[in-house]
Amino acid sequence: MDAVNRVIRERLSSDVVLINQLGDYIISAGGKRLRPATVLLAARASGYEGDEHVLLAAIVEFIHTATLLHDDVVDESDKRRGRDTANHIWGNGASVLTGDFLYSRSFQMMVELERPQVMEVLADTTNRIAEGEVMQLLSAHNADLAEADYLEVTDRKTASLFSAGCRLGALLAASDEATQQAMADFGQHLGVAFQVTDDALDYQATGEEWGKNLGDDLAEGKATLPLIRAMAQSTGEQRDFLRKVIEDGDLSQLAAVQKAIESTDALAYTCARAEGEADAAKAVLASIPDSPSKSALLQLADFACRRSH
Repeated sequence: MDAVNRVIRERLSSDVVLINQLGDYIISAGGKRLRPATVLLAARASGYEGDEHVLLAAIVEFIHTATLLHDDVVDESDKRRGRDTANHIWGNGASVLTGDFLYSRSFQMMVELERPQVMEVLADTTNRIAEGEVMQLLSAHNADLAEADYLEVTDRKTASLFSAGCRLGALLAASDEATQQAMADFGQHLGVAFQVTDDALDYQATGEEWGKNLGDDLAEGKATLPLIRAMAQSTGEQRDFLRKVIEDGDLSQLAAVQKAIESTDALAYTCARAEGEADAAKAVLASIPDSPSKSALLQLADFACRRSH
């Protein structure tokens, strides 16, 4: 991971000062770095012994960071990882354009690997992420969003990059298709578990430990799984109340929404779904030989759904 961070800082360099300032601000915020970690571990667990996985991990983190910059503009967020968002400091225009820079820089780095399959997988993945973002935008303030539709957005917007990173780790090792698919499936389940847990924490965590504004999803009119389940379990006045809050994105009602959610099995249901995805992720690694890297992947699956931040 130290090597990945060095590559990230080297490749952020630009003769445009604002790009350096804004890019450094976002990267230095840290974060869990789960996506690049899964790339490194998937490569080693698949038997890869070279060092190209470091560049690939940095590429995946650049793509992820670009999506964060764009997300914060679309969502009008002012907090990310416990700090002011880049768009809050520098404005929407600078954030969007720096996100574009990170996307294009990631593809420059892909070319260096001279592996057409890497380009193909990540081109398809970035397109799929964009589709997920648009689907989420279209579903905002929709109190009738079905659980299946929510999961489809999650699959595209979040899980697809985890899946691509894990698949490509195995590809670097020249693994057979079965191993590559197992790694891709692991990443897909891991990504869903991570996002579903995120959505539960938006109604559970404290603002200090969460690093974001509590209730951001509610303010943006996002019907995430806790709200979808609470709606399904509610009747009469409570259901009507939740419907109106989703449609209005009324953050002032957060405490009342939390109380309504807690009166149902919504949080337990959401956590159970996340744990089910984590279990599925671990199960698909059964065919991968045991190693310290495989053990670390299994631990990441548990972490994805049992964290508090």
